[in-house]
Amino acid sequence: MTKKINLFANLKSDVPAGLVVFLVALPLCLGIALASGAPPLSGIISGVVGGIVVGYFSNSHLSVSGPAAGLTAIVLTAITDLGAFNIFLTAVLIAGLLQLLLGYIKAGSISNYFPTNVIEGMLAGIGIIIILKQIPHALGYDFEFEGDESFFQANGGNIIETILGALNSLHYGAIAITLVSLSILLMWTNISFLNKLKLIPGALVAVIVGIILNEIFIFTQSNLAISAEHLVSLPIPETIDDFKNIVLLPDFSAFLNYKVWIVGATIAIVASIETLLCIEAADRMDAQKRLTDTNLELKAQGIGNIASSLLGGLPLTSVVVRTSTNNSAGAKSKMATIIHGVFLLLSVLTIPFLLNKIPFATLAAVLFLVGYKLAKPSVIKHFWQKGKYQFIPFIATMLGVVFLDLLKGVALGIVISIIFIVRGNMQRAYRFRKDKYEEGDIIRIDLAQEVSFLNKAAIKDTLNSIPENSKVIINAQDTVYIAHDVLDLINDFKNLRAKEDNIKVKLIGFKKEYEIEEEADENNHVFFEKYEKHRKNKFQNNNTFQN
Repeated sequence: MTKKINLFANLKSDVPAGLVVFLVALPLCLGIALASGAPPLSGIISGVVGGIVVGYFSNSHLSVSGPAAGLTAIVLTAITDLGAFNIFLTAVLIAGLLQLLLGYIKAGSISNYFPTNVIEGMLAGIGIIIILKQIPHALGYDFEFEGDESFFQANGGNIIETILGALNSLHYGAIAITLVSLSILLMWTNISFLNKLKLIPGALVAVIVGIILNEIFIFTQSNLAISAEHLVSLPIPETIDDFKNIVLLPDFSAFLNYKVWIVGATIAIVASIETLLCIEAADRMDAQKRLTDTNLELKAQGIGNIASSLLGGLPLTSVVVRTSTNNSAGAKSKMATIIHGVFLLLSVLTIPFLLNKIPFATLAAVLFLVGYKLAKPSVIKHFWQKGKYQFIPFIATMLGVVFLDLLKGVALGIVISIIFIVRGNMQRAYRFRKDKYEEGDIIRIDLAQEVSFLNKAAIKDTLNSIPENSKVIINAQDTVYIAHDVLDLINDFKNLRAKEDNIKVKLIGFKKEYEIEEEADENNHVFFEKYEKHRKNKFQNNNTFQN
């Protein structure tokens, strides 16, 4: 039975959080639309739908959906190949229908197989990318679109080159506003009496102060004045026809075009994987440790993409940057997500001229803190202390997300985790020890509960290393499954190698269906019987001593 949630129970926390997410999401929506070669407001439409529609149908308490940088290359290529944006919208509609289907066949359960260290590595990698990408904006160098999450750029350069370029083109007004905004945000977090003003988020104060500072610079004709290219640029519809032109419908005749279906399936798969990764991350961020129904989330994303396509919006996914901002801003329920969508909608309809005064430098300061919280040095130290099997997949995922992209970085981390698991299983397939005994040492090989073909190499090496004239017990009493490859190996060892090298072998606990002979010859049988009695007596004596 699903527990009913009162959406209005945490408005004191959710309204300020929704406002902060709105301030961060606004330039991201516009920037991703610009980079995708789509109409600017298609990104805003996607953000509105992601907030209101997906926020309502989802049961994630922190996740925020909207246009994603991870889909930018797919969208740009698809619009070019399909020849028209309204044909592309048909592909988004198909993607939404496919996501609905994935939800109903319970494909969301795949998220249970994402290792924790990989998810944390993904978050740390995104945090580093956020910080690196915001440095140019903080310095007044705004030639990259907001929302780009790639280390390498389309022109062949990379973010380090961009930062170096920014250092050669410093805008002191932007730097001043960045520093003032950072100071406000840090004070709002760390000074107790300011921290009590929870209804007034520090990000909002920083934005207001940033706007006022720049207006003063402009009024006084100072060299510190920030021009329009360094400010948010929201299109301003002036007539009813302008609003009508914003809402484009899919070209339903394109349903018969197989290329549209290929694009739709690609979007559905990539968007679903990114969403499931973000949901896992959101559940880990949640201080109350609430869990999201991932199958319901896929249905919500499907409904969201269907709605976005019908309104002329970009495809959407659950997005880590907005989700982590939501968590950092103190959101308690999904109402914060819905509120951010409402703010996006109202901003387009009522105050676009005011929002166009927001400096990118102020938003960079907000995102600096978001990035730092995701990539704290303490997180890296935590996984280092857990040992190499936790740290290597974590650091590989982090670096993969930074230098490749989110999906490739996560795939790299998962592959390394699987290699470690396979290697561990190979080593844990049996326990090898020597028991001291008056008539000579006994080598005991106790097989694990499951012994697969992956363990064949390790067991083969162990059997080959047993010296001549040894006495060996291979114990399968606790074993449920043994692969035939391993059974053949043991059989060959007992019937061939053991006879050649005078090795006495005793097999214990092998099931009849394994068709492997347990009994040793008569002399060996007597010897092992004496050893077993000795071992039982020793065990009983130890128990008596302990009691």
